[in-house]
Amino acid sequence: MTTPTVSARRLPLVLRNRAFGTVWLGQVLTQAAVRMFQVGISWWLISDAPSGDGGFAAGLFMAVSTLPAVVLAPLVARAIARFAHRSLLRTAAGGAGAAAAALAVWAGASELPVAAAYAAALALATCQAFFDPCLTTSVPELVDDADIEAATGFELSTQSLASLGGALLGALVVDAAGVAGLAVGCAAAYATAALLIATVRFRTAEHPAADAAAGGDQAPRRTLRQLLGSMPYVRGILLCFTAANLFTTAVFVVMPLYTASVLHGDGGTVALLEASLGVGTLVGSFTGARVPGRPAVVGTACLGAMAAALAIPGLIAAWPVIAGSLLLTGWCVGVIGVRFVALFQRLVPAADKPAFFAVMQAVLGATFPVASLLFGFLGDHLSAQTLCLIQAAGLVPAALALALLPGHSRPAEAPDPAPAPEPTPAGGTR
Repeated sequence: MTTPTVSARRLPLVLRNRAFGTVWLGQVLTQAAVRMFQVGISWWLISDAPSGDGGFAAGLFMAVSTLPAVVLAPLVARAIARFAHRSLLRTAAGGAGAAAAALAVWAGASELPVAAAYAAALALATCQAFFDPCLTTSVPELVDDADIEAATGFELSTQSLASLGGALLGALVVDAAGVAGLAVGCAAAYATAALLIATVRFRTAEHPAADAAAGGDQAPRRTLRQLLGSMPYVRGILLCFTAANLFTTAVFVVMPLYTASVLHGDGGTVALLEASLGVGTLVGSFTGARVPGRPAVVGTACLGAMAAALAIPGLIAAWPVIAGSLLLTGWCVGVIGVRFVALFQRLVPAADKPAFFAVMQAVLGATFPVASLLFGFLGDHLSAQTLCLIQAAGLVPAALALALLPGHSRPAEAPDPAPAPEPTPAGGTR
């Protein structure tokens, strides 16, 4: 492989690496679609749907949207290890597009029952449960090792772009075109993503399982229990962020409730707050590699800052202040994601990555159904401002646990690791 010229290295990674750029654009479209669907249906349940308890209905919907990533983790890991990654990504995007198109036809033909929205959410989330960890596993197949941080920043930026674009449109589209219009938009995004991914060639052969068998010197894959048991430092990090997620992910239920009950706003207000969170995460994704300090130190500081930011809406009910607090919260989320996913890309052996990234998504997402149901239920009995204070208080123990994590100064799983390369000029977009 030839060494890129200085001018080429100054280009953003998605421009100088066409394969990665195309797959990344596909991920942007799929995650934007699923976020647009989640935010739009949550707002529909709270504002329009024939349901007596809007908070609990929205919380249950968000819980259903996250269950597949948790329940299907072993199956996802086996599929990523066995099937060609391009084929798996294309199939997941195409399947989600078909589910969204079916919902659009139903919603356009008759009044949509709430159960149909839940079923569609389950189908879309199942496809996304395969798509996201498969793409994360595929990053080394698309970029050079020196570009891992840059690729991780772009990959994680899809979360924020999805919140910025998909979530911005979700409530607005529902207000303007109903659930049918929302489903049509999602179906178009998924179909486009599937077509984009079909044009990409990955560096590995078409059957990863066969390649692994052919490589006699490659370490055998381990079970999920063996994998996490052999990496106590990584396991500790995952547990800390799983606990934090119990309170941070509740923001997707709390924000619509806060908008309706405290700000007395409409879908545009929900979109504005979602966009603030998305912009913050986007900036954090591209600046995270430049934040000094070891990952555990940076993570602790970010969790503390998030606790302070999430407490602000509980004390001050003004949308500009709330938008600013969500901007800071999103930035912390982006920084944490880049620093720790890049760390995991180097600590986890290649043979274990399919299982690891599947279980990472499952472990981090395991609290989302609980958080959605809990805060949705509490939202029907407590004020939205009180929920904000509960979120903030819950992050403090997680930050302390991460700060006290044994071995944070030098992970035992990384014997004499090579120093991480400086962010390339491609990260100049960061």
